[in-house]
Amino acid sequence: MMETRKTKPASVLFVCTLNAVRSPMAAALLRAQKGREIYVESAGVEAGALDPLAVEVMAEIGISMAAHHPRCFEELQDGSFDLVVALSPEAEAHAQELSRKSAIQIEHWPTMDPTGVEGTPEQRRAAYRAVRDTLRRQIAARFG
Repeated sequence: MMETRKTKPASVLFVCTLNAVRSPMAAALLRAQKGREIYVESAGVEAGALDPLAVEVMAEIGISMAAHHPRCFEELQDGSFDLVVALSPEAEAHAQELSRKSAIQIEHWPTMDPTGVEGTPEQRRAAYRAVRDTLRRQIAARFG
């Protein structure tokens, strides 16, 4: 497994349940860090609406997600990715189905869904920041 982690893919697809929070955040983070070296996309099992709190916490670190339009797996133009990173159990199951049709490397990074966090607006923002920061650390560890 360590050998695999050292291999830098040419294309990465981040997937989650709705392509509204986790996968677009991860894609934006990797794109900001390695966008000239790695082709990056995101998708969901279903397409939801882009979450405004995700946009807000990404803007805090200087990354815009304004151009992101949530989409599902079936809407992808290019289905050939070297690596698919699943951020939710539903997305992992869907990614496993994709890997039966082509040689795709699948990684599962279990990532909390901050949309279920209740509390004050600041408590909710803190949950989104925690997801952002966790993804940032995982991306740095995986892609250098």
